[in-house]
Amino acid sequence: MKLVLTQYTEIAVLIAVVILLIGLYLSWTATRLDRLHVRLDAARVALDAQLVRRSAATLELARSGLLDVATAVILATAARSAQIATEDEREPAESALTRDLRAAFDDPEELAQVRATPEGADLVQELGGAMRRVQLARRFHNESVRAVRQIRGYRRVRYFRLAGRAPEKPTFEIDDEPPAVFSR
Repeated sequence: MKLVLTQYTEIAVLIAVVILLIGLYLSWTATRLDRLHVRLDAARVALDAQLVRRSAATLELARSGLLDVATAVILATAARSAQIATEDEREPAESALTRDLRAAFDDPEELAQVRATPEGADLVQELGGAMRRVQLARRFHNESVRAVRQIRGYRRVRYFRLAGRAPEKPTFEIDDEPPAVFSR
């Protein structure tokens, strides 16, 4: 038995191969988008963890007795507000905590007094590290959001609905610049 390929058979095979290649490409794009969504979710969890760590370090420093009473109350209130803030209130609360930390430590001499004790040096070092990690986690999160938005912006992703039902995630915009004395 001899297989006879006609002109129509060749065209049908060619169309089938093209459809298969397009399907593979769309599958690859959907998988890539899914991996980016997973990375974005992990980045958000890491950012939340770093924000909680910064609030906890601030509370610990405020409760240590090493700061004057007014500064301690302001920092404790801001840290607690950041911890209990709802999703809609989170960005303003975290920005307020950053501003209060900058205001509390705008004087290098005050920070030097806190660092003069062994406990104070450890608390300040922990707080400084937490502030740097918040900056890095926020940048990583926002970069992940940008990458997802870029892929979701492609026409092929929109036309074939490759994003599925995954909601569009916003960037996390806060004031996270640490006090100048922590940068030294």
